[in-house]
Amino acid sequence: MAPTITEHIELIVAGHGGGTDLPAGGGDGDRPGGSRRVPQRAYFTLVQLLLAAIVMFFMALTSSYIVRKGLGTDWQQTPLPPILWFNTVILLGSSLTIHLARRRERAAFRQWWGLTIVLGLTFLGGQLAAWKQLSAAGMFLHTNPSSSFFYLLTAAHGLHLAGGIFVLFYVLFRNWRRSQITQETAADLAAIYWHFMDGLWLFLFALLTLGR
Repeated sequence: MAPTITEHIELIVAGHGGGTDLPAGGGDGDRPGGSRRVPQRAYFTLVQLLLAAIVMFFMALTSSYIVRKGLGTDWQQTPLPPILWFNTVILLGSSLTIHLARRRERAAFRQWWGLTIVLGLTFLGGQLAAWKQLSAAGMFLHTNPSSSFFYLLTAAHGLHLAGGIFVLFYVLFRNWRRSQITQETAADLAAIYWHFMDGLWLFLFALLTLGR
């Protein structure tokens, strides 16, 4: 009888077995000697569940934003720091570099993947700069509901993106010979999460720009 997804997840948590160090190419089939590798669809299922949870979390924040804006008269428009446009371009560029990394051989893979990490860190630095610009203009977390939501939404996204940067480092520097999956599969999973974070930021940026 084929193992269930639950059994796959238990194997993933247990972390048994080894993998191969492949930046591109390769697969996740059975291992020599009769030992079976966890099918990669189990890992993609876990990522899908994670993304679904993130979507629900940010939809709850978005609903709160819209409802709170319609209540009372204390909502004051928060001026958006111009650097947010630069940050958006940087994050879109990182989606391109991670896409290119997945289609390159080992040396080029590391270069494009490393550039993605640099762009991700640059985006986070730009978000901190946006906070400083707002605080210099006298807009703080407690100033009004609009500024509170700006800090909350950008902070929540930044924390999730920081988690993605940690994963990018992990994919680049881990010893994959002792892993349950290949570097290729891990890179695919990381890329899915990264593209999702980019798309999520575009949604939040549109909300903050058009929904003020």
